[in-house]
Amino acid sequence: MSDKLQALETALDAFSTVPSLEEMPRRTLADKGIDGPTAAHVIEEVHTPFNLAYLTFTTGSSAFQNIVGVVHSEISGRCAVARTLFEKLGSGPQAKMLVTYPPLVNVFAADALRDCGVEWNFLRRSSRDALIVQACQEQPNIVLGESSFLRASLEQATKMGLKDEMPKNTILLTAGTPLDQELLPVAEEYGYAVHDLFGCQEFGWLTVDGVPLRDDITLAPSPRGDGYREFVVGGLPMGDSFVISKTGHVCNPEGKIITYRRERTYPEYEVVVLATTAHSANTVEKASRTILRIKGRVVKVSKDLQTNAPATKLALLPGLPANELEEFEPIVIEGPVATKLFDDIVQAQADLQKSAKTDPAWIKGR
Repeated sequence: MSDKLQALETALDAFSTVPSLEEMPRRTLADKGIDGPTAAHVIEEVHTPFNLAYLTFTTGSSAFQNIVGVVHSEISGRCAVARTLFEKLGSGPQAKMLVTYPPLVNVFAADALRDCGVEWNFLRRSSRDALIVQACQEQPNIVLGESSFLRASLEQATKMGLKDEMPKNTILLTAGTPLDQELLPVAEEYGYAVHDLFGCQEFGWLTVDGVPLRDDITLAPSPRGDGYREFVVGGLPMGDSFVISKTGHVCNPEGKIITYRRERTYPEYEVVVLATTAHSANTVEKASRTILRIKGRVVKVSKDLQTNAPATKLALLPGLPANELEEFEPIVIEGPVATKLFDDIVQAQADLQKSAKTDPAWIKGR
């Protein structure tokens, strides 16, 4: 090696501001708060952009799992939802929550649980036996998991003569799949309260026992018919429709959204942006493409887009051929409250565009 090349290598090691692989920051499973085992995943390292708070995946209960990105500006909203949830549950700081399926923590965001002072941990193995052992040993205040798994575990504990060793006055927080109503009488035998938590990785937790947890939820008319309403979060349709009941949710008569009677909306709604508080149409167009990639929702920008508007205005149209849309009256959703999630993502795009090109979010090579 020549002296000049040796000098360059020495200077590179001493003064370079570009990290080596070993020097790169790492966001581990523990950092994300989901460092527990599952029987359905492998652990794979990925390069995650700085402008995303974290990556996760949809649950894949009916299809392959899709990648989801959560932007930093969403985290405060997820923290607010978590505070509302634990207030409704009557669980204060230092509540101990045993999580049976680690990715459910991503629906909260770990920062939201830390913000609420909730302590959580996971099963050492993804099995009913492991749940029984840890519940007896750790006596958690809350157990979070899929309802059929919780029901089968309690039934197994009873058959094994371990009912008296199970924790007392525990809350079963069911999530991830539609509520198995056969859990309710089994939980009652244990003196456990059951709460039905509904949400998704893309948008976070949305309802508990049929009661909304966010202010930016709209129940729009659904192509499924008069008995159903399409769930729209912050201006973005979920692609799910639910029965709205006068008699209420099985866990709370005040909850009118029957989350255990879900139907996929068909045809799904697409979003057209009519007006935005942003200064630039280009910003909204980039954010719309981002929403398709990280949230799986189709958002288009009107050719007559109004920028610098006092509030965002979105139109929902079913994904139908143009000749079939002529008779359809668009569903218009107007901010600022009802479009908050959409506005958060637009703001994230605007913040990225304002950052200097020396910001790590832009550095791909020098």
